[in-house]
Amino acid sequence: MNSSIPKKLYFRIGEVSKICGVRPYILRYWQSQFSEINPSKTRSQHRLYRRKDVELILEIKKLLYEEKYTITGAKKRLKGLTDNDRVSSKPPLKEEKYSKVLLMIKKDLEEIEKLLK
Repeated sequence: MNSSIPKKLYFRIGEVSKICGVRPYILRYWQSQFSEINPSKTRSQHRLYRRKDVELILEIKKLLYEEKYTITGAKKRLKGLTDNDRVSSKPPLKEEKYSKVLLMIKKDLEEIEKLLK
């Protein structure tokens, strides 16, 4: 997804901090706020982040810092993104097809209305 992330399996919090450009205490706070960030821990309780965690942290940073979402708004936005990814497996319709589809729906609804009368 992001080419600035080194090709490694696990990252320590200091590495993630440098990659994402945020302080480690911010990463720990985001981990407490976003349940999707779930690094594993070593025996000595050091956090080990996976690549998908780092990508998610970069997305959260973008939502909070660039798009100016609140923590609550970013949570909703992330939940909406994951729900939409699961639900919509088909690509969206092109704009020119919208009118054709809407006309077909309208025709079908008119036929149903006739049947109900």
